[in-house]
Amino acid sequence: MHMNFIGLQLLTPRALVGLVTCTIVPVLCEPWTQISIKNTTLLGPQLTPDVTNVSRDGGYSALINGNIVWLYDDSECIGYEGNQLSFVSNTAAVANPNQNISTVKDFGVVMVGSDNHGRKEYAILANDTVGTGGWVPFQPDELQFNNKMKGRERVAIWPGTSPTPISTTQAFMYAPLVYVDYQPQDPSKEYQARGMTLVTITVPSSGPMAAREGDLIIPGTEIAFGGFATLLGFTSTGDPSSGNDTRDVYLLGAANNGLQVARVDLDHVEIYTDYSYFDPRSLQFSETSPGPNISDYAQIYLSGTFTSGSVFYSPYFSTYLMIYLNKMADSTFYVRFLDLNQPLAPDPVWIQGGKGGEGIVQEDAEALVKYAWSPQQTLYSSPPGNGGFNYAGTAHPEYFNRQYFAKSLYSQSTPSDQRQNGWYGSTILSEDDAGGDGRHLLLSWTSQLQGGMDNGIYQIWLAKVEFDIISDKSTGNPSSAPRASAATTSGGQQSSKTPENMIPNSGSRIAIAFGYHGWKSSTFDAFSHILPSVIAAIGIGLLL
Repeated sequence: MHMNFIGLQLLTPRALVGLVTCTIVPVLCEPWTQISIKNTTLLGPQLTPDVTNVSRDGGYSALINGNIVWLYDDSECIGYEGNQLSFVSNTAAVANPNQNISTVKDFGVVMVGSDNHGRKEYAILANDTVGTGGWVPFQPDELQFNNKMKGRERVAIWPGTSPTPISTTQAFMYAPLVYVDYQPQDPSKEYQARGMTLVTITVPSSGPMAAREGDLIIPGTEIAFGGFATLLGFTSTGDPSSGNDTRDVYLLGAANNGLQVARVDLDHVEIYTDYSYFDPRSLQFSETSPGPNISDYAQIYLSGTFTSGSVFYSPYFSTYLMIYLNKMADSTFYVRFLDLNQPLAPDPVWIQGGKGGEGIVQEDAEALVKYAWSPQQTLYSSPPGNGGFNYAGTAHPEYFNRQYFAKSLYSQSTPSDQRQNGWYGSTILSEDDAGGDGRHLLLSWTSQLQGGMDNGIYQIWLAKVEFDIISDKSTGNPSSAPRASAATTSGGQQSSKTPENMIPNSGSRIAIAFGYHGWKSSTFDAFSHILPSVIAAIGIGLLL
């Protein structure tokens, strides 16, 4: 692999107000799947003992070089008496897998003084300790602009999704850049999408480091490919030069009416003109990028409403899972699996039962465009905070799973039987008691402890889900028992949705262009308020 990303930066959108008229899509099949839940455990808030107090949202993670790195969006450090100690556009922390699973150690924490009672106070400083303007660094012109405007306007950088490993020691992610104007003459201009940028992450002994490659990879007028999820896989089986020594990147982006997919060679991720886009009508990739406002479901990869989410390979189910929140503001996690019994079309390789009929492995990301997704089902209903609905829901498959990394990501010198990572989460679940890699799954979300534009308080919460026992995994699917069809047509996969309590899309060019998942609101009125996934910054009147 020749990729060497250097220097990256992100931005993200904010609250969007308006009412949306939603098309009701007919239910094409009974919404039933083979996935069942045995137990759920609410673990409570994530703990940050190194910072005096922190209000933050987001909460994405990846295993990098033996460290679980957590990434956050806007983070405000607060003193004992409620005063603002610092405000940072994005921050990072490292979890110690041998300690409390809920505890993280923030990067860039320093003592900033004492309160009136002599108690020392600790905070993350944007320009002094954590990085240049944030953990993901700003470019000089952006930093200069932010310093000049002093919060009235700013360039924001928010991770928005979990990073994708490209080896056991490095990961990357696509993230949005957004211009934020808190008092625009035109309310629709409060958040203006600039586009998606590329960030690489390493973890040397000094702590997690983010690098930014140039400015924008994907323009702000396009769908935010990679903003929902990014997967790495073998090159296409239809490519004559296909081999296990090269990789394709599959990028899922949230558009107005569902998800779309783009693909690019890993070595060409910085060249947007080399990207191709999946056309659900022909089931082929083309050079034509779909627009963010397409309403013809035949042209949408997976129709429905999606905010934050995760797509990853589950060694327990031997297929890909998609776990996400939708726009219903119901604080509910939903799940789908890639149904290997439902190929989208006749194919000599991708047949019923997986690749060659023998299931799929983690590197088979091409399966995403060869099989149908199962119907949506409820995974977990998270308890909302006093400030309203939860948002920024994310799955963390590096916990309770020794097969987080694909086998091909290890160095060639690593023996095959040693290509596995450590067991993370042993303080609450031992490997012997787990019942298999990936049977238990850690979830996180942002809880609104106190809603509001200028005085909101936000906190990351955690829960663990235990899937039920699978009686037979011989088909490469969650079960060999009869299953429902995955609601597909030759023109794309559809799902049902209703206009009731839908988080609005009107005016949400940023949400569409970025696929950023979630927005903040001071009320639970999802009809007339904002998309759930941004947090309100307290103190200087910044809205997250």
